[in-house]
Amino acid sequence: MVATPSRIRSRPAVLILVLGCLTAVTPLTIDMYVPGFPAMSTALHTSGAAVQLTMTAFLAGLVAGQVVIGPLSDGIGRRGLMIGGAAGYIALALVCAFAPDVGVLIGARFLQGVAAAAGMVLARAVITDHFDGPDIPRYFALLSQILGVAPVVAPVLGGAILSFATWRTIFGVLSAVGVLLLIGVLAKVPESLPRERRHQGGLSGTFRAMGRLARDRPFVGFVLVLGLSSAALFTYISGSSFVFERIHGVSPSVFSLIFAVNSVGIIASGAVFSRLSRRYRLNTLLTAAVAVSGTGVLAQVVATALFGEVFAVTWICLFVFTWSIGMITPAAMSLGQSLGRGASGAASALLGGLQFTFGAAASPLVGLFGATSSLPMAVIMLVALALAAVALAALVRPREGHGEFAAD
Repeated sequence: MVATPSRIRSRPAVLILVLGCLTAVTPLTIDMYVPGFPAMSTALHTSGAAVQLTMTAFLAGLVAGQVVIGPLSDGIGRRGLMIGGAAGYIALALVCAFAPDVGVLIGARFLQGVAAAAGMVLARAVITDHFDGPDIPRYFALLSQILGVAPVVAPVLGGAILSFATWRTIFGVLSAVGVLLLIGVLAKVPESLPRERRHQGGLSGTFRAMGRLARDRPFVGFVLVLGLSSAALFTYISGSSFVFERIHGVSPSVFSLIFAVNSVGIIASGAVFSRLSRRYRLNTLLTAAVAVSGTGVLAQVVATALFGEVFAVTWICLFVFTWSIGMITPAAMSLGQSLGRGASGAASALLGGLQFTFGAAASPLVGLFGATSSLPMAVIMLVALALAAVALAALVRPREGHGEFAAD
């Protein structure tokens, strides 16, 4: 059993809330300023493509930050890096708010991604440090639920701010959010990795631990299942507006409602997963969720090929997919972190870093095949989920039970 302060084990709600907010600030930072893209292009005297690079830069920083900060925390501890990340996020949000040109904004967004990565990668490591047994999948499910709310709320908040202020104010608000997170970390997140459990050998030793994880077959399988399912999710996020607005002719407000309903599906399935994880093996739940998600997308492909574009069918199939993602993410994350418990930061870095790498790589693919049919989006999602199923069967081998937690 993990040695955990009694006040944390008896009252974990506030700690999980702070960790969840540290995780949710990433999608908030990604999506909140999107409604301001046209105004940013005008104000900075640059192209729309250059403004979009600010998001790409943030995602690149997010991946790089997780890969470095995660294993580094295994050697020097979590709390200091978490505090530094929150402080850096505050400062860089202000740099973005006052950026004089798009070049400065792109650079600041990259560094802001690195700073935001600290909260995301270390939140998972802290949970693994503090808790054991069935609590871990339950708390990862809660993180996923909090994370699912942010993409729904972020564009609405951004649009509301733009109704009375400029895009620069959005970054000012994000800086204020960072202040609240920093206060939360200082007050409610103690150091979770005591000196006697830290990796020796400096930074090279922590990265050797990452190398050992990268050679562990089941762990690599969980990384690939998480990354490939995230590729399908990011494909859905980048392509769904074209599918519903251009093909099915719904208004942006109706699309926002559709997107919100599907996101609520992710949140609801996280709650279901939290309950089921106490009764069934996580490998079984992960296998079922991958199968259901693939079935939903396959139904979309078959129905579109046979009957053409049908609004209700498209929405139902995509809801089934998003609902399943709400179970895949906490299951794969819990099992992967369990296998990497001896180097929780490195495990979190690989799981989270590859998750966003796969997602960022998949996002632009829908646009390459045009936006006159939902088939390109659905086919790309289906390929990603089929590869996830292959990784599950060939590398994870669910019947072997890798990463399962013993009951308390």
